[in-house]
Amino acid sequence: MSMKRHNIAVNMLWCVPGAVGGSEEYFNRQLRGLVEIEAPFDVTVYAPKGFSRAHSELASMMNVIEAPSHCTSRELRVLLENTWLVSQAKSADIVHHGGGTIPNRGNSTTLLTIHDVQYLSYPEYFSAVKLRYLKNRVPSAIRRATVIATPSNYVRESIEQHFGVERARTAVVRHGLEPAIGADKTPEHELRARFNLGNSRVLLIPAITHPHKNHEFLLRLLANEWRNENVKLVMVGGNGLAESQIQSLIVELGVANKVVRSGRVQAADRDGLIALAEALVFPSQYEGFGAPVLEAMALGTPVISSDCASLPEVVGDGGLVLPLNSEAWAGALDVIRAQRSTLVQSGLRRAEDFTSAKSAQDLVIAYEKTLAAVSR
Repeated sequence: MSMKRHNIAVNMLWCVPGAVGGSEEYFNRQLRGLVEIEAPFDVTVYAPKGFSRAHSELASMMNVIEAPSHCTSRELRVLLENTWLVSQAKSADIVHHGGGTIPNRGNSTTLLTIHDVQYLSYPEYFSAVKLRYLKNRVPSAIRRATVIATPSNYVRESIEQHFGVERARTAVVRHGLEPAIGADKTPEHELRARFNLGNSRVLLIPAITHPHKNHEFLLRLLANEWRNENVKLVMVGGNGLAESQIQSLIVELGVANKVVRSGRVQAADRDGLIALAEALVFPSQYEGFGAPVLEAMALGTPVISSDCASLPEVVGDGGLVLPLNSEAWAGALDVIRAQRSTLVQSGLRRAEDFTSAKSAQDLVIAYEKTLAAVSR
């Protein structure tokens, strides 16, 4: 007798393509992983209008139903979750809410993914409106969720400690990279020409200019401890809340000739820039996971990372993990050059623990834990 295939409704109305950062790739990679491992679930994704075009590979693999809106307005998205989604997902065995909150109405058997709780550590980096929303919605969602999934033990333990959640109600679903990552990367010569890199050694930070990403730390290194280094810092990513300060600081420190702003790039360019870099430099103050360090390790590029939040957990022995002070980072480039081969091999081994298949296996365990909780 064959076992019942449970129906999973995945709420991705929060996932406006190109607007939600690393959580977008995280979620899409683990869903593609479910297909890769032939998970025993029938999954339907509920997403904003235009999602299928932006994520055509995922849409070709599983059933995607688009909402009657692009969901760029939080108010409209919340309304659709409490009306349209309720009707669409009423017969699902589990509703998986991937955006960190749960609507007030709908199926009560839920897996809630919380990507991070940065607002607890750095409330000053949030607008008053966003902070008020998170302080209201996140605790409510945590109370009502059947099981809570996080991308790292760091976030899991933060939630357990701050909200008093029992370990039995939490699960870690790691980030995972697709097997073919880097296969279509843009050639180095093309990227060097397009971004005017010449023969310079490249340091890369792929991050939107939000305050916690800490671009300022790297700019001050370029102006001081690394001033004699023949390097260009390529800053990949969109404009964040610290954009104006970063622009001013580049001029103030006199490092404009050492900084290249690429803006947002496609995956092929991102992979190509990572692969050509001497190192990926990531001095972030807070990450729920930190996918760029994983991508660098998988592509054979050494990582220099801060020791903040989840980053030590993710990097492990696959790169340099340093405290956020200039003295610790002053000689990091010398270490990278002297130990490059060792660091590359360590990073590649570390990345083997974070595949899309393993991420999907974690997700299957979280789904099974959710089903078991409601059957007791």
